[in-house]
Amino acid sequence: LVVALTEEGSVIYRQERVGLHNQVFYMYKFRSMIMQDEEKEKAEWSTRNDPRITPVGKLIRRTSIDELPQLFNVLKGEMSLVGPRPERVESLEDYDDEISKRLAVLPGMTGLAQVSGNIYLDLQDRYVLDVYYAEHFSLWLDVKILLRTVGVILRGEAYYRERPLVQLPERTTDKELVTK
Repeated sequence: LVVALTEEGSVIYRQERVGLHNQVFYMYKFRSMIMQDEEKEKAEWSTRNDPRITPVGKLIRRTSIDELPQLFNVLKGEMSLVGPRPERVESLEDYDDEISKRLAVLPGMTGLAQVSGNIYLDLQDRYVLDVYYAEHFSLWLDVKILLRTVGVILRGEAYYRERPLVQLPERTTDKELVTK
């Protein structure tokens, strides 16, 4: 209601995303950014302090209210409550065999990367967490992620960036591979 009263355009925003086994679907969110044409939208990624985010959008993003319409995606079987966040279609161009493993499970409204620092992590670290989730999926892990999601909503993502939910194996950098 607040979005409808304070901003022009539709309240619900939909975007093509990729889910389980490369299935493309429309993911829904409450609109938190100014209206823009589809080409500009595809060309620019949202950043932490993106000037395109509306004042109401800042609040609904901080509290994750903007994600609630994805419950329709869950009911339709396109998403789960927990899993890797669904990717933009354009992102698949950058996938390798390892990153593609994240597509072996339903995407989720929340996930391991989202409760492990999310926006404070670089994209590759988020992918590592997504693959870890896909390879170690369990009901217990889902419960821990859901509980921590409540903490992220109350305390913010920054609180958890140095508090990992799981211990990942050390990654070998390209530089280390060259010297071996």
